[in-house]
Amino acid sequence: MRWLVYFRLFYLTAGTLLPFFWMVVILGHRRQRNFERIFFFLCLALVCFFGSSLLALNAQLYYGAPAESLVVFAWSVLCLGLWFIPTLVVHLHVEYARLRGLIGPGSARLVWLATAYVPAVILLPSLLAALRLRENRDFLTPTHLLGPGFQVWLIASIVIAAYWQWRYAGPAATKEEARLYRSLKWQFLALAVLLLASVWVQGRFHSEVVAIAGPTLLVLMIAGPFVTILEQVNRFNFLAIGRQRNLIIAVTMMFVALLYLSFVRRTSQWLEPYLPPEASAALLLFLPVVFFEPLQRVIRGLLRQTAQNEVDRAQKLMGPINEVARRGDSEQLRQFAEKWIGEQLQLAEVKLELSKASPAPGFEAAGKASSKEVFVIGGAGKPAGRLRIRAHGAMISGETYAALEFLAEQLPAAFDLCHLIEEKLRLERELAERERMALVGQMAASISHNLKNPLGSIKTILQVQMESAELPATLRGETQMVLDEIDRLSAKLNQLLQFSRPGVRASSGADHCDLVAVATSVTDVLSREAESRGILLQLTACPNGCEVRCSAEAANDVLSNVVLNAIEAVGREGRVCVGLQCEGSTCTLAVEDDGPGIALELREKIVQPFFTTKPRGTGLGLAIVARRMEEVGGGLKIESPIRDGRGTRFLLTFPTTKNDTPSGKRP
Repeated sequence: MRWLVYFRLFYLTAGTLLPFFWMVVILGHRRQRNFERIFFFLCLALVCFFGSSLLALNAQLYYGAPAESLVVFAWSVLCLGLWFIPTLVVHLHVEYARLRGLIGPGSARLVWLATAYVPAVILLPSLLAALRLRENRDFLTPTHLLGPGFQVWLIASIVIAAYWQWRYAGPAATKEEARLYRSLKWQFLALAVLLLASVWVQGRFHSEVVAIAGPTLLVLMIAGPFVTILEQVNRFNFLAIGRQRNLIIAVTMMFVALLYLSFVRRTSQWLEPYLPPEASAALLLFLPVVFFEPLQRVIRGLLRQTAQNEVDRAQKLMGPINEVARRGDSEQLRQFAEKWIGEQLQLAEVKLELSKASPAPGFEAAGKASSKEVFVIGGAGKPAGRLRIRAHGAMISGETYAALEFLAEQLPAAFDLCHLIEEKLRLERELAERERMALVGQMAASISHNLKNPLGSIKTILQVQMESAELPATLRGETQMVLDEIDRLSAKLNQLLQFSRPGVRASSGADHCDLVAVATSVTDVLSREAESRGILLQLTACPNGCEVRCSAEAANDVLSNVVLNAIEAVGREGRVCVGLQCEGSTCTLAVEDDGPGIALELREKIVQPFFTTKPRGTGLGLAIVARRMEEVGGGLKIESPIRDGRGTRFLLTFPTTKNDTPSGKRP
């Protein structure tokens, strides 16, 4: 029956083209994962199986009695393709289970891989026997020639595939994904039942219709999973291939064109008794011209819809980014934008650079087969940075490319908003800090007024008692202890007053002093404290003096707090060095000690008010230093450690009066 032959040609062609279509898509996508590699080889095995049957049938129709070498080649390719199908089906599902986290990289995966490949090795003699056949080759239903063991293994592999699809459906992320796995599960179960029925019918019925109907149903069942996956890729971006829609469309158009050319050739052969093949081929080739106008309308509508969808998608992408921008944290915004863009556009890696700095480490070297693109943020006229992306596959789809271009234009606005909010928050924090400091000043003045005079009176009375010869010796030590505590409390009150009292800013130019004289005075006063602790205090100063735009009182506050802090930091037999160096318009005062140093995480905190690491400290000494240096327009730099993991160096930079006018004010 001739129609059965043509029907067989049809389903063998479909069975060859469908997996070949997926091979082209995988080659174009080129995502570097074992899953895609195994999927490619499974499609190759199916192409070998169906393609060799199609080759043998075409050779029989064209030659009548094809050459033995051609038949041997077709039979060998068919057997090899069929032999690897069950093994690759199991291996494919094991790799996908590993991607889903259902199988770890350890022994469980090795057991499943052994399940996939050991039967193929055990049944290898059946394959060799089938390859040695010189007659009775069955291109229509070849499984029985590979032996009953292979038939059992083939059906078992399909059942294993159904089992894994059932496992995938449990932890599925979306309802659509779970629906896909359930659909594939039932398709694989139906295919297993059909294979079992085909094996049972094969030895009992010899009708030509039955012999062709069985394989036809098998081809349709095999095509089912491929069609289902293709539909999921188009609708729900399954396997992240949906982002490569231009690749799917290009491959589809190529296959349609090839099929149409094959249709033209076949039709011209059928019409050869009535028309010359060249004439019928020319008519059929020019026939699509009639459809150009309606096709153009359809494409125009699709392009308009695609453009609108991309604009909507890009705007939806910018929505959460703008929300994070309103929090006023640039680093958090950058990290969120990288993660969000990568997740929504299915990209392997996203790096956002807001300056012309070198690329992020590891970006250029990653993924040789992956597509890497760089988008200028803010446009070519005024670039604000770069957006570096790396796709999973070999190319970026046109839709994704358009979305990234739109994002590159919109991102500067989000970061500008973030910077404005950051500045607003900084100003608000600064205002709150100033208000707090004003309250501290008021509190300090109140405390000083209410406590200092009573403390002075108490101290005077106790000193008079200490001078009395009638004071018992048992009370003299305790009285001296009270006097020491009064001195300590008075020192803390003085320190609090220093912090609350406003200084004179350098811009006013109202005060100036000789920093060498101030440093000499401070070291002389504190030398007794250093000697009592067994510490060497040294001063190295320029002999000609150094006039700085700072009041002597402010300079004394700064230097006395830094030197006293250094003395308290070093142990006995330690050393504190004070040095001055004047260069140009600045004078640098360095205070260096050989103490234990300052931990990295504490360097910024030690200049904050009321932060202290000392059991009896107030946390105001270095805060006074930072505040006074800011008021005089100077600078404070802390270096620690300085040698052998120990030591601290405070560098205090004061503006000099070298550029001042004779009146003492800057021009």
